[in-house]
Amino acid sequence: MPNILDEIVAAKTTELARQKLAASLEALTDKIASQPCALSLSDALKVGGVRLIAEVKKASPSRGLLRPDFDPVDLAGTYSANGASAISILTDPRFQGELDHIVQVKAAAAHLRGQSGAAPVLRKDFIFDSYQVHEARAAGADAILLIVAILTPSQVIEYLQLARALGMDCLVEVHDPDEVQVALDAGAEIIGINNRDLRTFVTDLKVTRDLAPLVPKDKVLVSESGIHSPDDLRALSPFGVNAVLVGESIVTSTDVAQKVRELASAVVPMASA
Repeated sequence: MPNILDEIVAAKTTELARQKLAASLEALTDKIASQPCALSLSDALKVGGVRLIAEVKKASPSRGLLRPDFDPVDLAGTYSANGASAISILTDPRFQGELDHIVQVKAAAAHLRGQSGAAPVLRKDFIFDSYQVHEARAAGADAILLIVAILTPSQVIEYLQLARALGMDCLVEVHDPDEVQVALDAGAEIIGINNRDLRTFVTDLKVTRDLAPLVPKDKVLVSESGIHSPDDLRALSPFGVNAVLVGESIVTSTDVAQKVRELASAVVPMASA
């Protein structure tokens, strides 16, 4: 079976070379200097109960186009208005994502800054170069995703420290016990357990149930992928999950607002283990 993750990283390496030619690190640094302070993803997910991170996602390598009438600003606004605690934006081309989606969403939500309604934005992508960390902050991201499976332990440490220096939080994603240990050794505060094996795209909620006991209670724990209904949320709650990241079941819904409300209202009252 082909390793889908390796294929994505290989393609992205070529794309990254083009991005570095299009915008220098100095140019990104200038943009970062003009950005407002980042919102705290950690604080948004620690307010009690199991919180919802709703994902702006146009397509999937495994399922193709998910939402023909895709509008990132409209989706993000609907998420925030209906109870999502944070917004994840996929910026990788294989998901028909763009970094500019973050720029658009943050510009549209600028009037919410400093108010309780402002939701932090996570850049979800395959980050394996420090340039991408700067790129995320320059676009206005409040946090980034770091996938342990594509990084060395030293890179996890380096990018965590760089993100923090730029004012961003990191959601450090793991899929097996060894990766959990790498994340903990690096000092990760927000750990995401991906129920989807990115090498095969097979999804199983059992991954969260198996790995959650390895994560200390003082960490913020996020369960990602394969979550579709309040029943899934209730099944995860006893394992100390602070938040869930949900994409496909929201963007493919015929009533996005109702789907977000359904998931948000189901998770907010439930206490962590």
